[in-house]
Formats: sequence, structure tokens, C-alpha cells
Amino acid sequence: MEQRCPVALDPTGQDIHAEADRLRAQGPATLVELPGGVQAWSINSYAVIRQLLTDPRVTKNARNHWPAFINGEIPPDWEMISWIAMDNMVTAYGKEHVRLRKLVGKAFTRRRVEAIRPRIVELTGQLLDGLAATEPGQVVDLRERFAYPLPARLVADLIGMSEDALAKTAKVIELMIDTTVSPEQATAILGGWRDAMADLIASKRANPGEDITSDLIAAQEEDGSRLSEAELTDTIFAILGAGSETTINFFDNAITALLTHPEQLALVTSGQASWDDVIDETLRVESPLAQLPLRYAVEDIELDGVTIPQGDPILINYSAAGRDPALHGEDAHRFDITRADKEHVSFGYGPHFCLGAGIARTVATIGLSTLFERFPELSLAVEPTDLQPLPTFIMNGHRSLPVRLTAPVPAGAGAH
Repeated sequence: MEQRCPVALDPTGQDIHAEADRLRAQGPATLVELPGGVQAWSINSYAVIRQLLTDPRVTKNARNHWPAFINGEIPPDWEMISWIAMDNMVTAYGKEHVRLRKLVGKAFTRRRVEAIRPRIVELTGQLLDGLAATEPGQVVDLRERFAYPLPARLVADLIGMSEDALAKTAKVIELMIDTTVSPEQATAILGGWRDAMADLIASKRANPGEDITSDLIAAQEEDGSRLSEAELTDTIFAILGAGSETTINFFDNAITALLTHPEQLALVTSGQASWDDVIDETLRVESPLAQLPLRYAVEDIELDGVTIPQGDPILINYSAAGRDPALHGEDAHRFDITRADKEHVSFGYGPHFCLGAGIARTVATIGLSTLFERFPELSLAVEPTDLQPLPTFIMNGHRSLPVRLTAPVPAGAGAH
């Protein structure tokens, strides 16, 4: 097969969907260049993504399976170092992954999902009351005022983090997903989130509570499966980052889609379609997580004429999967909550399927339904084409979401 030069991914994320279409057209795996000149294999086909997400020859553990990282060829100030230097269930492989997922899974019980429901309702109401206090017709950034604080505060509650600590950590997370950062910033990011998690763990050791951090500290000795301090630190941060940033972008994308498709918003508010339809179609067409660095080939992997050599990095494009015309036809790019098949992999697939998916769906349903009950005439304050994407190819969302508020319906007037 003809050897192609690697395609440099756009670190500013200006049009991740068009970029994915071009890469998908080149075959099942395409060599791309990441920041810092690091090369990886980009996967943009739904069928190949599903295959590799369950393939035991694919790992997320750089420490054991990425020769360039093991040999010191990847510098400690590499722009994306935070994504591969973690030591938790996200990057674990084989038996280690099973051990860590079992421990962390105990923190995501159905009981905890139900226990947090009143807090979701309470916080949603507080945020919407704050919006209702503004003058009708005023333009506000709904990402800043609603899409961000709702999931971020809920995940902070889950791990037992104060709002002050969350505010400081949020800045680190924003920089971590930014694929335009400098090597100096990358070094500071890694140290910043680890320091923040160490402070949280120390406080919970001194004063344990009803939260996931306290549960994981208690689980360090359970069943002889001890969490190392690094695993504990990095696991809590993974829960914070995954639980907040992806849900923030989900709200951003779902609200944008509904405001630009008022006929579909009418279907769901009239009961002709469900909020589950909105959730799954949004996840399909606008996955909040675009591309998650990185996976690695444990051995050579053959993909329809393309060989991914052992040890090479692999970049799965989740945002490309649901838009693959081979799965959803030529209108795969179109937001349509009435389509019968809304298949997607936005919660992952296989061994790394998102443990927090149940909580995320609950937050999404309550948050969206209550928002549009309180503000049924909500509208975008700019043209959709004027919305600016986040400066990243890792996440899929907007820098801001300007909307025009109308007179709100009094709280409790709508049906929940």
C-alpha cells in the first residue's frame, strides 16, 4: 500500500467533523501528526472503532506498551503528557484494569445515582433561578451560567470537593483539553491537577464523608486489592475530568441543536419524542468527547490492508463514529431525534465503557427538561455559524453559548 505522509491534525479544532470525513476517506487507519511531531494512527470508521475498542491487542497503557514513552523519546513537557502519564483504570491494561474498575465501580452504584437525583433537581433549580433574575431579552452565556456549573458542581459533590477547590481545578482542566498549549503549560498542568487531588485526598483522610474519594480511600485495603497513592490520585482526577467536561459539552451541543432545530424541540416538549431521543441523537451527531489520547498496539494489527505496527499509538475518533455514512447513511451528519437508529459510542464501548453513564443520563434529562420548561422561548443570540469551537481536537463544544433569555415560566409551573 502506498505510504502516505502523516496528516497534521488541526490543534485549534476549527472543524473536527470535516477533518474526520477526510481522514475516513483515506482508509481504516490513517497516520496523523499530533502536537510536538508525535505520530499516531487515526481511526474514524465506526466498524473499526468498535473492533478496536474490544480488541485485546489494544491497550491504553503507555508505561508498558509505548516504546517511545518507555525509552524517554516523549519529553516530560510534551503538550499532551497529562493524557498518557496517568496511572489509573483509564490507562490500566488486562488484570490491572479489571482490579481498578472493580474498585471504582463500587462507587457508582444504582443507590448513589438515585441518591444524587434530589441534588440534581436542587442545583438545576438554583441555576435557573439565577437566570430568571436577569432582565428578559438579556444575552447571557449559557455555557458559563448553566452547561458548566451543573455537571461540574455535581461531580465535585460526588468526589467531595469544595467549590473553591473546583474553581481552581477547573482552570487546569480547561488547559488540559486545549491542544494549542505550550510545553511549559503542559508541565504546569500535570503538576497542577496532581497537587489539587493530593490536597483533596489529604482532607478526606482527615475528615471522611459520603463521597467517592472517601469510598476509594477506604477501598485501598479492601479484598487485598490496594490502590497505590498514584492510582488513587489519578483515578479521582479522571472521575472529575470525565464527569464534568464531557457533560458540559453535551449540554452545550444539545441546547445548540435544539435551538437550531425548533421543530424538533417542539416534538420533545409536546411529548411526541423523548428526552432520551435528544440525548442519544446529540451523543451520536455531536459526541462531547472527540478524540481521547491514546491507545497502543500490543502487537501488529492488520486492518484491511493497513498494518498498525506493535507499539504505535492509536487515536480513536468518537465524534466520527456516529457520523459514519456506512452506519447511518448519507444524512449521518444531520441532527434528527426521530431517526430510528441512533447508535453511537460516546460513552465508550467494551472494557472502558463509562461507569458514570447512568448519572450522566439522569443529569442530562433533568437539566434539559427543566431548562426548556422554565425558558420555552429561549433562543440563540448569534448565528449558529458564529459559535466558536473550543481550541482542541480532544473535546467537542463551544467557547461560549450566547442565548437570549425571555420571560421565564415560574418554577414548578411545568410538568417534570
